[in-house]
Amino acid sequence: MPETPDRPAGAPPAPAKLALEDGTVVTGTAVGARGETTGELCFNTSMSGYQEILTDPSYAGQLMMMTYPHIGNYGAFEAATEADRPHVAGLVVREFSRHPSNSRMEETLDAYMARHGLVGISGVDTRRLVRHIRERGVMNAVVSSVDLDDDSLVAKAKAAPSMEGLELASGVSTDAPYDVPAESGPHAGQTHAGAASNGRGGAGRPHRVAVYDYGVKRHILRSFAGLGCDVRVFPAGTPLADVMAWEPDGVFLSNGPGDPRAMPEAVETARGVIATGTPTFGICLGHQLLALAEGLEVFKMKVGHRGANHPVLNLETGRVEISTQNHGFAVRDAGLDGVAEVDHRNLNDDTVEGLRFLRFPGFSVQYHPEACPGPHDSRYLFEQFVRLMDGKPLDEPAVPAPSAAPTEAPSSVG
Repeated sequence: MPETPDRPAGAPPAPAKLALEDGTVVTGTAVGARGETTGELCFNTSMSGYQEILTDPSYAGQLMMMTYPHIGNYGAFEAATEADRPHVAGLVVREFSRHPSNSRMEETLDAYMARHGLVGISGVDTRRLVRHIRERGVMNAVVSSVDLDDDSLVAKAKAAPSMEGLELASGVSTDAPYDVPAESGPHAGQTHAGAASNGRGGAGRPHRVAVYDYGVKRHILRSFAGLGCDVRVFPAGTPLADVMAWEPDGVFLSNGPGDPRAMPEAVETARGVIATGTPTFGICLGHQLLALAEGLEVFKMKVGHRGANHPVLNLETGRVEISTQNHGFAVRDAGLDGVAEVDHRNLNDDTVEGLRFLRFPGFSVQYHPEACPGPHDSRYLFEQFVRLMDGKPLDEPAVPAPSAAPTEAPSSVG
């Protein structure tokens, strides 16, 4: 956790350093809280949406370097957050705006970061650092404005635990179940087609979606609620029997941080969900957990995918979707026969981006169809899950018209 020494109001920017475990050290200016923080140094190619990125629980344990050079220029406001606090370990930027302009702004990004104890650094050559990471791979690093000794900082980066083998989801999951009620939508009142025979659901009520929270984003929940679903969010370690006692029509395994291979209990829970025959949907970490539960392999990527501009090919429709992504692990393209079919592929590196499972009613995607921040090309996947709960086959994908209204809050940029 970052240290947060008191900073007098109006104090001039303090010097800061970023040190990588391979010995690379750069000097810049402190932003946000004064202190020190350690994490896996990654980069994100989004041009806006920095506040959604900072508050995405999937980024826990990571120092986020933004490739877009100007960050903070529209300030900070609560409507743009994906959680009640930032989850990134720290922020690295080329140029930090200290005089933002936006009619919706409630405070500067600097003030927001300081209030939440988030440590950052600006004034560094992010272009050079991104090239370095692309060549060497993601690695641990330290950002500090309290220790400016190069050798000390490099030693701290080397001593930090590797993301590989690290379980982080339990640290960002909810402590207790909570509900997100259905909004008025086209599917309000509909139930799973098999509800009467399998004991789940009942006529005249909305679909019930049970969410296993491994770090779920607010806009994922809003996407379900906007389609008329009642959502109940359960802590990551909730016994499956407790979840099924709510009689859900579908189970959703959420996004989240860390290495899915370090989560044997969650994998076992996914196997249990599969065994119930309940329609199931997984995003990001949830996608990887379902793959592991079905005997597929997951591997650590050299760099990973993080940004709001990643092209994905939908193999069912032939359409290219520009997607929002945030992951450092991926499902290996092997052992799929009789288990799953790949229905989405990344056009940059041909990695698996989506699976349609063959032994139970379920599907999953590696990217974020709620896209906050990002384009709405893949929002139809939530509709597809509703159709699956309706008992309709996955070979009839629900692809909306380009003019389909978004179900999220207004754009972050005012």
